[in-house]
Amino acid sequence: MKNPDEALVNPRVIVIQKLYSNHLNKEAEIIFPKHRFKKFIKDVVNGTIERKELIVDLMEKEINNEIKSSKTELMVKLMIMAALYEFMYMHKTPIKVVINEYLRVADFFVQNSQKAFLNAVLDKLSKITRVKNV
Repeated sequence: MKNPDEALVNPRVIVIQKLYSNHLNKEAEIIFPKHRFKKFIKDVVNGTIERKELIVDLMEKEINNEIKSSKTELMVKLMIMAALYEFMYMHKTPIKVVINEYLRVADFFVQNSQKAFLNAVLDKLSKITRVKNV
């Protein structure tokens, strides 16, 4: 199923790891190691952090009923936030690609039951944040 090496090379897995470590320690410098997609990783991590307030506001407005802050796992929220950043600011990446990639990332961080929830939330948010360009 999951290839453990994929976690080391999948750029979106690295994005979630960086966002998680930033969540735990906001003062720590984020170091981006050499990677084929280093610019992409940096753009998504820094962009998500810089626009966190806007992204969280949108999440609260659009999916507040689905997300109960105490119940929804932090990793799921981070994946939603990063995907939202991509929907809003990285228009060259098709919506389906973003959703599928974060569902693959979910394999490393959350239980299967949460993948269906993540899929539904990302699908809903993609329709709100971006006109389809599939």
